[in-house]
Amino acid sequence: MLRSLARLILRIGGWTAIGGIPDAPKAVIVAAPHTSNWDGFWALVYKVAIGAEIHFFAKKSLFWFPLGTILRALGGIPLDRSRASSAVQQAIDRFEREDTFYFGLAPEGSRTRKPGWKSGFYRIATGANVPIYLGMLDFSNKRIGIGPRLDLTGDQDKDLEAIRAFYAGIKGRRPEQASPIRFV
Repeated sequence: MLRSLARLILRIGGWTAIGGIPDAPKAVIVAAPHTSNWDGFWALVYKVAIGAEIHFFAKKSLFWFPLGTILRALGGIPLDRSRASSAVQQAIDRFEREDTFYFGLAPEGSRTRKPGWKSGFYRIATGANVPIYLGMLDFSNKRIGIGPRLDLTGDQDKDLEAIRAFYAGIKGRRPEQASPIRFV
């Protein structure tokens, strides 16, 4: 019933759902561009609509009752930003413990424009030896979903070029806030 409700919300919102649950048992799912508070809402609705168990970090301050209970049920993992440097290892450890694990994150790390993307998603995928799936929130065309699989080559420049090519025509809710696709 919850899946049906999520599909209805996407339809009412005018969204077209793209893709579905990844074919790999473990993967990092990039959610980009991240330019609005609405991104998290629509990403969670999409996740429920396709029935995917995708986990994600959210700032610890959001885990107050009752929101924390809801976030945990939706796959949220509290992140203490004062100890954010351990986040990559926390995610890698989860991949090692689980038989099936999907981890989604926004590489910008913020809704505001930054000089580039944080490399955490890349380091997590490399450290856990899992592929990346390129997820999108394309407000200009009202498309949301999980796009192609990217098996990392180990050549960051080559991998970033493939990522840039995918996101070339995709626009966030506030395109002027989109961060350039490069590591900082």
